Amino acid sequence: MEYRKLGGLDVSAIGLGCLPMVGYYGGKYDKNEMIALIRRAYDQGVTFFDTAEVYGPYISEEWVGEAVAPFRKKAKIGTKFGFGVEEKQPTALNSRPDHIRRAVEGSLKRLRTDYIDLLYQHRVDPKVPIEEVAGTVKDLMREGKVLHWGLSEASARSIRRAHAVCPLSAVQSEYAIWWREPETKIFPTLEELGIGFVPYCPLGRAFLTGTINENSRFGKVDLRWNLPQFQPEALKHNMPLVTLVRKWAERKGVTPAQFALVWMLSRKAWIAPIPGTARPVHLDDFLGAANVRLTPYEMEEFDKAYMQIELMGHRADPFTESQIDK
Repeated sequence: MEYRKLGGLDVSAIGLGCLPMVGYYGGKYDKNEMIALIRRAYDQGVTFFDTAEVYGPYISEEWVGEAVAPFRKKAKIGTKFGFGVEEKQPTALNSRPDHIRRAVEGSLKRLRTDYIDLLYQHRVDPKVPIEEVAGTVKDLMREGKVLHWGLSEASARSIRRAHAVCPLSAVQSEYAIWWREPETKIFPTLEELGIGFVPYCPLGRAFLTGTINENSRFGKVDLRWNLPQFQPEALKHNMPLVTLVRKWAERKGVTPAQFALVWMLSRKAWIAPIPGTARPVHLDDFLGAANVRLTPYEMEEFDKAYMQIELMGHRADPFTESQIDK
């Protein structure tokens, strides 16, 4: 496994997103099996594990904490504050300083640790100046409770303002072959300031793996049921991209899931994606992308073909979109 730097934080080039384990896409998963899955990832070279207090809520952090306890010093845990979980309002934004401190104390307890490797603000809170958030995290870093910090779904303006108060190590956003907005909106800022990028949903919520087709439908227990990209018309319209990914995967001797990560890892040295799963077979599949890369010429050739495909559908539902910093 290759290692990469997010600011001053060393992580495995591919991390593990621990949200699907709590049933985000439907299904109920056994705690012991999920702990075994996290440890399986570590045994294959993964050192970077992504969670948040709102996942569950709390369950994901508890499972990650128990899973990495035997190798805590070698693991890098990323977790997040920013929703009103403690106030019983898990969909409301809350980054007030007193809330941040309560959230961090809760995360430390659930994660069975006395420090958080990478603490993110989950969403920018328009009611709390980002400088105030950065100052609070800076204090937590002085106290040794947080080693590095980052933002999630933040605009270039917010990134600059936060970084000026307390340097950021990473920014997390959705990013995949079919959702490339960060390239124009924040990549220049991240490159200039030396901040790493952590893409979530790098496999397009499984769309890019070829396991979803135009006839796929999703029940209300699966978050994808109301996402514009996963509506019947959009699925049908976007299938040419799946065909392109499959063609390139065959050319590189990898699976479509692996190619989706290879494409991403080949773009910038400061990108460390966190694909999520609850299944060992999927974990083993995407970790196979660790040592394959595209040449600059291949990147150019792929992008040329990609630009010929017109994609349909936004990545988020209206409520989720309303909480994303513009």
